[in-house]
Amino acid sequence: MYFSLCETNECPQNLADYQLTYAFEFLQAEVASFAELSGDNNPIHIDEAYARETVFKRPIVHGFLVGSIFSRIFGTQYPGIGTIYLSQSMKFLAPVFVGERYQAKITVKEVNLQKNRAVVSTEIFNHLMKKVLTGEAVIQHPIFH
Repeated sequence: MYFSLCETNECPQNLADYQLTYAFEFLQAEVASFAELSGDNNPIHIDEAYARETVFKRPIVHGFLVGSIFSRIFGTQYPGIGTIYLSQSMKFLAPVFVGERYQAKITVKEVNLQKNRAVVSTEIFNHLMKKVLTGEAVIQHPIFH
């Protein structure tokens, strides 16, 4: 899997309006592994011949595999080790395809200093900067104090 930091803003990391953007793309082998692990063997994800007959014309990445990019960001990058992922909403707006580059953008919307929590906007954009996923996460970490 390709995964790389694209940009961040100058806002302090523990305050509202802090932003990070990561570029990523999924490989077909990762989609196949997710299908096996999750038990979601829907051919729209793993069978090119089947997918060609659908509205998408090619296999699409599982929505929850796409959304898992935020777990990687929160647990390993920002805020990082020690993060407790409390909730996540997701709305899938367009398909995600194997081998295409996407950007995952997080924006801290609110910080609750008493509970060490933050509400974070979670968005994914395709190479044309069309939003393909939108959501909101609540995370807890000592950085938010």
